[in-house]
Amino acid sequence: MHHPHGKHSKGKVSYLESPERRKEFSPEQLLNMIPLKETDSILDFGAGTGYFSIPVAKRTAGKVYALDIDATMLEIIKEKALKEQLTNIVPVQKSMEELSLPDGTIDMIIASLVLHEIQPLGPLLQQMRNVLKTEGYLICLELEPKGSSNKGPRITMEGMEREMKEAGFHVTEKYFPSESLYMLIAQKTD
Repeated sequence: MHHPHGKHSKGKVSYLESPERRKEFSPEQLLNMIPLKETDSILDFGAGTGYFSIPVAKRTAGKVYALDIDATMLEIIKEKALKEQLTNIVPVQKSMEELSLPDGTIDMIIASLVLHEIQPLGPLLQQMRNVLKTEGYLICLELEPKGSSNKGPRITMEGMEREMKEAGFHVTEKYFPSESLYMLIAQKTD
């Protein structure tokens, strides 16, 4: 999958870094709601500009894999990590299919505003389940579709929960951090 750079990237970056987004739901709020341990290794799936990678890296001594197919985004993450003197961030320019992490090596995957773009979703969730340790967590943030909006593909919380269950996850918690945003915390089941 190839994304042309240019205008699209700039617009995306300005949204990903916007104060509105932080006000609606900050990374710190998310980190206070999830079962993150100091030794956890994290995969930030579709890391973008490091909105979650950077704050997560400050809270764990484990590795934080910032996975994105967009090199521009990973450059932003590298610059931020350098500025914050974070050495545990590993930028990875690949898709989940190309990721060469051994099974059972990740404690937690954070997927923010990205899973709705994946069709079909099942095989990706299966791959995520594989790289997670036993009882590892998948944290999913998505926008709840409202009415007949034409803002591109969206998946309802019920739809996401169904997909997760089918892929072998158990949803342990559900939140609506803001009116339009939902968060599912799912744990890998045997």
